[in-house]
Parts: sequence; C-alpha cells; structure tokens
Amino acid sequence: MRIVIFGANGRTGRLVTRLALEHGHHAVAVTRRPNEFPFTDHRLTVAGGDVRDPSSLTGILDGADAVLSSLGVPFSLRRLDTYSVGAANIIGAMRDTDVRRVAVVSSTGAYPYPNRIDPPAALRFVEPVITRTIGKSTYDDQRRMEDVVRGSGLNWTIVRPSGLFDLPKPTNYVAGDVDPVGGYTARIDLADYLVTLAADSSCAGKTVVVSTTKDTPTMWQMIRREAFSTA
Repeated sequence: MRIVIFGANGRTGRLVTRLALEHGHHAVAVTRRPNEFPFTDHRLTVAGGDVRDPSSLTGILDGADAVLSSLGVPFSLRRLDTYSVGAANIIGAMRDTDVRRVAVVSSTGAYPYPNRIDPPAALRFVEPVITRTIGKSTYDDQRRMEDVVRGSGLNWTIVRPSGLFDLPKPTNYVAGDVDPVGGYTARIDLADYLVTLAADSSCAGKTVVVSTTKDTPTMWQMIRREAFSTA
C-alpha cells in the first residue's frame, strides 16, 4: 500500500511512518519541514506540505491507497483550529485525487467516557479540570474535526487515544468500538493501530479507541510529562 501520513514529523507521526515501512508499505511523510525529517528509506517519500495551505497538498496524494492523520498541537488557552482546518483541507485533497480511506487521531478527552473501564482514581478529578482549562481549545477543535470527518462521505475512522506516553514497542493493547480501558495510550500502540486501520475497513464509519493496559505511568507523571506535548 501507499500510505500518506500527515503530522508525520510529530512524536506519533514518526512512529506511524516507521511502522508503515516495517509492514512493507510505501509511506509518504508530509511535513512543513521536510529537510528535518529524521530518517530515510527506499520506500519513503518525504513531502513538504502544510495542512493549513491546501495549495501545498497538490500532488501529494496521487496514487495513495490510504491517508493517516496524526496531527497534534500543544494545549493552548488561545483558540485552535489546526485539527478542523487541516482535516477539511486533507479531505478536499482526497476528493481531488479520489482517495477514499482515511483515519484521523482525536482524543477521549474530546468526548469523555463515563463507562471507561478501570480508570485511574485521579482521572475523574483531573479530566474535568483539563477539559475546561488548558485542554478546552484543543478538545473544541477536535470535536469540530470529527464533525468534518463524519460529514466527508469518505471511508473514515476516527481514533480516540487517551493520555499519550512513550513505550519502546507495541503492547497487547485494547482497540476498537469499545469503551476505553484505564487512562493511557502508548504512542507506539496508537501508531500500530493506525497502520492496521489503513488496510482494514472493518471500522469504516466508526469512532474507535485504543488503550494501553501495561507499563502505564501514573496520572501525576502524565500531567508533568505530557500535558503540553503534541500527538
């Protein structure tokens, strides 16, 4: 498959790109700073493009089989629109090139899950504070992005991870059209699931979660290390 990856130079996007290559796919890593992309491969194309500028996406999706978006921006108290504007421009480019399959990263913070399984004890106190303060602009825009994607008419899947953290390799994570488990998602598990979804349309038209259940951090470690990181 030829997979186009947006947000490819982010912490999750680099993992998505590596795993796509490891699974034998051809990857197109889209980034505003292509000269700074950290690795090369004979099946990798690094393309300069900005999701906020639709003219910069011309030609990038030619011949693609699937699009994966791991766009992410830090929390901010200012209004954000990168997720929704980026999704709209990606979808426009997909329509122009007749590419149908897309999976985008959102967050369980955008739509909290009251039936979350085995949540960290601190989550029920911390999540409402974050969603109303430093995370409000991010989650507002992720909800707008989800609306754009659902209305696209494409073969879409929305993926909602929980608090992102780092592990060296994929785990036996929980994913799909289920309630989230715990409160965390390893970026490598999110990346692995995204690459799986590129070739699997069984979750088309669905909003799914991905949860890591082993080697997870504490809530306070997450707040200290991850609150201002990008996807």
